[in-house]
Amino acid sequence: MATNERPLALQAQNIVKRFGAVTALDGVSLHLADGEILGILGDNGAGKSTLIKILTGFHQQTSGELSIHGEQTLLRSVDHARALGIECVYQDLALANSLSIYHNMFLNREIVYPGPIRFLNHRAMRERASQCLEDIGVHVPSVTMPVERLSGGQRQAIAVARAVNSNARILLLDEPLAAMGAREAGLIIDLILRLKEKGGLSIIMIMHNYAQTLDIADRIMLMQRGRVTYEQQSSKTSVPELMDIVRREYRALREASNGERA
Repeated sequence: MATNERPLALQAQNIVKRFGAVTALDGVSLHLADGEILGILGDNGAGKSTLIKILTGFHQQTSGELSIHGEQTLLRSVDHARALGIECVYQDLALANSLSIYHNMFLNREIVYPGPIRFLNHRAMRERASQCLEDIGVHVPSVTMPVERLSGGQRQAIAVARAVNSNARILLLDEPLAAMGAREAGLIIDLILRLKEKGGLSIIMIMHNYAQTLDIADRIMLMQRGRVTYEQQSSKTSVPELMDIVRREYRALREASNGERA
């Protein structure tokens, strides 16, 4: 059973991913409870991006099992993952800067009038986009504004809102606070916490910043060289402890490398 006896939204067991002779993931296991926020930490090359691509159906694992809401599943594609309620907001956000907020909210999922000629129902999209943003506490002057006029934090919020508007049940956030100042980061942190309070959504965040992750996530998982090297409730660990684990791993790796050269 999941953390605090909550059912599991997602579970991965012994996930291995190889690209030819390179092993990107080496037996990664994780679980995500309903309504939980899991922070996945690790430096570049730790395997975080590969893991996200498997969880979104972009890649398939070489071996290992994946279960979504208790059902063992092999994700065949990104569309298959989305059909199961899995959405991902990547660092590049995939927003069309020249289009309006509401057009971006319904990009490739436009509302159209019935009939043989499928005209866009702009009014319905504007109203639904406004309602969605209001429901999750995202404030913009108008949903008709082009995205290019928004700040970095506002753009991130729109990308998150688009995923939520798609009836996501599992939301993956790839470095949601990257390159943001304190004010912008605060906007996104507040949004993530509001989504948790609203219920019905489980969240995985891929992060670099240990302090921010401990402030937001219920539980953290540290990845190094394609493996999970530490996992703990956020309230039971600290930045110094995490840094010490990373330093020990790097020292062991350096000593092993020196030994091989000798």
